[in-house]
This record gives sequence, structure tokens and C-alpha cells, in this order.
Amino acid sequence: MWALIIGILSFTAQPTSNTLINRTDTLANRMVTINRVLIIGNKITRDRIISRELSLSPGDTISANRLELILQQDQKKIYNLRLFNTVTIKRLEITSNQIDLLVEVNERWYTFPVPIFELSDRNFNEWVQNYGADFKRINYGLRLYQYNFRGRNETLRFTAQFGFTRRFELSYRIPYIDRQQKHGLIFDFNYSEPKNLAYFTDDHKLSFEEGRKTLRTTYGTGVTYTYRKSFYETHSFSMGYQDNQIADTIAFLNPNYYGGGSVHQRYGGFTYSFVSEHRDVIAYPLTGYQITAFVHRAGLGFESNVNQWELNITYAKYLDLKSNFFLSNFSSAYVSTPTNQPYSMYSALGYRRQLVKGYEVYVIEGPNFFLNKTTLRKKIFSRTWQIDEMPIEQFRHFPLTIYLKTYLDLGYVENYPYYQEQNLNTRLSNRMLVGTGGGIDIVTAYDAVIRIEYTFTREKTSGFFFHMKKEF
Repeated sequence: MWALIIGILSFTAQPTSNTLINRTDTLANRMVTINRVLIIGNKITRDRIISRELSLSPGDTISANRLELILQQDQKKIYNLRLFNTVTIKRLEITSNQIDLLVEVNERWYTFPVPIFELSDRNFNEWVQNYGADFKRINYGLRLYQYNFRGRNETLRFTAQFGFTRRFELSYRIPYIDRQQKHGLIFDFNYSEPKNLAYFTDDHKLSFEEGRKTLRTTYGTGVTYTYRKSFYETHSFSMGYQDNQIADTIAFLNPNYYGGGSVHQRYGGFTYSFVSEHRDVIAYPLTGYQITAFVHRAGLGFESNVNQWELNITYAKYLDLKSNFFLSNFSSAYVSTPTNQPYSMYSALGYRRQLVKGYEVYVIEGPNFFLNKTTLRKKIFSRTWQIDEMPIEQFRHFPLTIYLKTYLDLGYVENYPYYQEQNLNTRLSNRMLVGTGGGIDIVTAYDAVIRIEYTFTREKTSGFFFHMKKEF
């Protein structure tokens, strides 16, 4: 009898599976309140630069099942500041419905005096194939980067370059000038005087003139106002002025360089740009998407002898296909008007990393173009070393990831009327460009990306191509 009673009581005391599920759901959906946000590891970076990227503040209440997703997103946003080697966000439970957030960062090295020893050409393959690896085309000098200046994510950049092109540049970027951290400013100044200058394009390849004296002098200055209202969208408004002058030799070789045989070009301009950034890791994205757009007007002021409008829109999408496979697609559309422009204002596929793979040695100019790039990647190796023997703490973290990839690039460029009338540079314009092949991407510390590719083109050419930057 006692055994029967104990058995009945034991049975009724056991929760059913539905009861367990309900309790689990209750725990997952319980509301938690943020007590404090603690930030550690930032010896230089101001706390407010990091907290700007956080969705949660002390006093906020959120369900426990949403908390993990929010923390993952915030961790990526802080990492995308590109100020830290690693970022982790942990929750520290005080009570069942109250927690602290612990943000731990490992800062990068922020001062880089980088010696300049680089190609004057657009890429390695152009230097080798078009100009016979001529070492006279090397630029040398010093480029100084001061990232995270004053601990406020400000960037100060100074360039003193000599060699093939003499250039001096100064840029100061202040991401936030207000307490709400929404408004910023960028100041730019540049001066260059090359003794070697691309004055013409022949069969989609740049022709250079080399002289003992300066062939072009360029002064430029500008200021940019930035507005970042939310985490993901940034608006920029720029005003600038350019004053350019070429030697008589260049005007003689190409009277259309500035148009009508002119040796002087000056103009003001403005640019509006928009970026919607939703990629997981900006340095080498694998998931998310990005939208960019800019409108540029060249030709403001009474002294201006330039008249041009430009519009460029890009969209990039990145997908995780699981099992370490990743798919990405990038599209870009560019239009400009009027189509009758001096040579110095020509736009083209081949600049600003907007090119069809396999055509790296070519400049395909036109007032309008379209580009689409699809890449399938497979991660084959990924490891991070913590090198404690390294005397500089900021270089002890060394990640290395390797991807195999295959790709298909498509592009189309509408030719300039001037070229059509003169029957110049018509071989690759007004037709579909196709590049396909495979390669390896090596991604390592401080956002370094090395790309080694073998590409086949529609014109039945093929070859190895080497790049030191991410694709898009």
C-alpha cells in the first residue's frame, strides 16, 4: 500500500515534457536589465568610441533570447572600427533578471611610418606586361599613418613620395565632432608634380611621356562633412577645388588632354555619397550586404572649364552556404554626362578596383559601364597564433585564413564618342567582357589580403594575376 502511494506521488511530482519546454521557453524569454557596461583593454581608445557601437545601454531591458544575437552584432560593429585585433562581449549575471556587459578589446598598433616602395602603375601585371618591369617606374618615399589619433578613432595621414611621381598629401579624418557622435569632418590637401605622365590611351593601354621637367602640376584641397545617424548608414557631403596645369609637350601630344589644346584646368566640385554597411567583417566579408552610391559634380565657380556629372551605384551581397563555402556577388553601374569630355576627365573600368579579372593590364574607358562579379569561396585553412615572445603586444595576435575560389566576372563599357569618331580604343568597348578562373585568397593580420589568381578571358587570353588588396 505504501509503495503504491509513494509511486503515485513520485509520478505526479515529475514534470511532463511540455512542462520542461514551457520552463525553457520562460527562461529564454525572460526579460533582463542591463546594469553596467564595462570596457577593458582599451589603453588608448576612448570608452565612448566603443560604446557608440553598442545597441544596449545601462537601464535597457531586453529578452534573453534576443540578447545573444544583439551581442554578436555589436561585437562585429566594434571589430569593424578596425582598431582592435580581437573583440569579445560577455554577459555577467548579477541576478536572474539583471546583468552586466563586459566588453574586452585587444588594441592594434596605431602608428605606421611606412616606407614607400611601390609601383606607379595600377597593378603588378600592368607593370610587368605593359612596361617590362621597368624599375624607373617605382615610387619611393614615406607614408605616415596615425590611426586612432587622440584615442578618438581619428586618422592623420601624410605622404611624401618621390620617384616616378612626386606627390605630397595630407588628410585628417575626425569621425565625430559632437557629443552624440553623429557628425564628422575630413580635411584633404594634395600636391603632385610628375615628370612621367600618362597622356593618351592606345589600344586600351596607357601611353606615358617622360621628361626632365615636371609635366603636370596639381593642387587640390577639400573638406567633407559626414553624418552617421544610425549604426549602418553614413552620408557624406564634400566640397573641393582642383587647379591643374600641364607642360606644352603634353598639350602637343594630346590636344584633348584638357580640351582644345589648353594647358590649364581649374574647377570646383561637390560630391554626395551614401554607404549602407551590413557586412560581417569589412576587411574580408563573408556574410551580409553593402550598398554604396555617389553623385559628383565637377565644374563649379566662374573660372571653371570643366562640366561633368557622375553617378555610381554598387551593391554587394555575401552568403554563407555552410560547410565553409561562401558565395559573393558584386554589381556596379556608372553613368556620366555629357559624354564629350577632355581626356583628363575620362572614366573607365580598371580604376578603383572596378575591373573585370583578366583585363588588369587594360584601361577600358567610357562614359557608362556596368560590372558584375560572382565568387565562390571554400575555406581550407584557418588558425590564429598568440605569439607571447613578440616584444610588441599589438603584434602578438597573428591570424591566418586561406580560401580556394572560383569566379566569373562580366563587364560592359560604352565607348566615348571621341574614340568612336577617331576609331581609337574600340577593341574592348561596346562588347561584353568576360573573365573566369580560380585562385587563392590569403587573409592575415591587420586586414592584409593577398590574392593569387589564374584567369581566362573572352579574348582567349589567360595568365596569373597578383593583387595585394581585397576584391570588393
